[in-house]
Parts: sequence; C-alpha cells; structure tokens
Amino acid sequence: MIGIRTLAVTASLLLAATAGAQQEGAQPPQAPTPAPPAAPAAQPPPSVDLGLRVELEPQALALLKAMSDKLAAAHTLSFVAIAMYESPARTGQPLAYLTRDEVTLQRPDKLRVITTGDGPRSEFYYDGKTMTAFSPGDDMAAVDDAPPTIDAMLKAVHDLSATYFPFADAIVANPYEDITDGLKLAFVVGKSHIVGGVETDIVALANESVQGQLWIGTADKLPRLFRATFFDEPGNFRHGVEFVDWRLDGPVAPGTFASAKAATAHRIKFAAPDAPPPEQPAKGGKTP
Repeated sequence: MIGIRTLAVTASLLLAATAGAQQEGAQPPQAPTPAPPAAPAAQPPPSVDLGLRVELEPQALALLKAMSDKLAAAHTLSFVAIAMYESPARTGQPLAYLTRDEVTLQRPDKLRVITTGDGPRSEFYYDGKTMTAFSPGDDMAAVDDAPPTIDAMLKAVHDLSATYFPFADAIVANPYEDITDGLKLAFVVGKSHIVGGVETDIVALANESVQGQLWIGTADKLPRLFRATFFDEPGNFRHGVEFVDWRLDGPVAPGTFASAKAATAHRIKFAAPDAPPPEQPAKGGKTP
C-alpha cells in the first residue's frame, strides 16, 4: 500500500519499477508528466508543525496489527496494485494518472513487479542477489547488485534511483512497524461494504506530513484500498492505491524472478531521474 511513512517522503514518486537510468543523454520512457502550468508554479509552503496530539485508538491499532500479521506470515504473496495520483494541469486543477502493478513476492528475498498504465510498460526483478529494472520498449535494463532481503533492497533501489513502490508497506517484513512509525493519529471511521466487494473496516491515519485512510478486509485482514493527502501539498491532491486479486502462499513458477529478455537487453546504470547523463562511450563501446 502507499505507506504512511513512504508517502511522507514525497508525493511524486508513486510510479514504481521505472529506473531513473540514463544512456547517452537519453532517458528511458517514464509515465507521462503533467503539462507545465501557464505561469511559474508557486513554491510549496514549508512543512508546518501541525501540533497533532498523539491519539492512537486501540481498536485502530489492533486492525493494523492484524493486517500486518496476515501479510508478514505469508511466504508468498501475489496481488495487483492499481495506483492513482493527481498532479496539476495548466489550469492548476488536478489530472489523474494511473499505474497497474502485478506483484509477486517470495520471502525473504524475491520480488517481481510488472507495471503498466499511463506510460510505457516496465518490469522489475529481484532474486536476492541482483535487481533489474527493464524497459521492454527500449530494450534497456538497469542492473545492480542487491542486498539479501526485500526490505534492504527497497532502500537500496530508492537510494540508487529514487524508485518507490506504491505498495511498499504491504511487502516489508513488518508492515505494522512501517505504518506506525511517526504515527500521531489513528481511529476507526466505520465499516464499508463497497470496496473490493467485501466488508471492510476503515481506519484513518495521520502523521505530521500526511493523512491517510485505509480499508482493511474484516474477514481476511488484507488491505483493500488506501487514499492519502499531504498537509503541505498545494491543491490537496489525492494519492491512492487499490489492491485486488490477493493470493497468499500460492505456488510460484520457476523463473518468475528473472527475465530472459532483460538478461540480453542493453545494460545501463540505475540513476535518479534528475541525474546528469553519463559521458558518451567511445565509438564502438557500450555503457557498462
């Protein structure tokens, strides 16, 4: 899900599995960016101490803990995460962008994410030793060594390329710890029978940066929907992710966490989207 801690970092990094890699001055395709505003965009206000008192309702924390325990106990997970984020158009009003992540995980050290949506297809593979972000349309793959756990890999890929997965807190070893880190407010809103076609418990969450609303399956304890807004983001744009097609402890086919096409693609380096392009290689050479 879009985690309460992950969201606090930045609203602009919702698109996952796209390496910010660059080759010979050209960037691999990204999801479409909003049209520039007619006038220079106003600078966002500085973060403000909202003075939130810590009010953590025991029932809300119990729901979050039950969800965390259910996710953490599964050796394999697969689901589809449909992420939506808003960004201002030329008018200043929000436009919505969508991505669809097909996620397969095997604890403690394997992950595959296939991303489609309002932009080119991208693929991400992690096998416990190597992480690969593959752009099939350009036949380019960013490849690097990876640490031996999913949690450590998520940090490593962010450090290398500013990549976040909108469902990160659903796949870490201890989701409860991630979600409640810095939490100031948590309470139960009520129940819903709309989201995911099942009964859900709705929990509201907030820290000093972001307010979120999470729908958790009453019977299965799985996250179904998460929505959030940032306190210091002009426009109060909405960001969210819906979870569908949950499968826990199902079989995983051999070869799931690697790609033959990515293995033969042109190699490039992981880099942040705003990093300067590397020097052009000598004639006949290739970027390492």
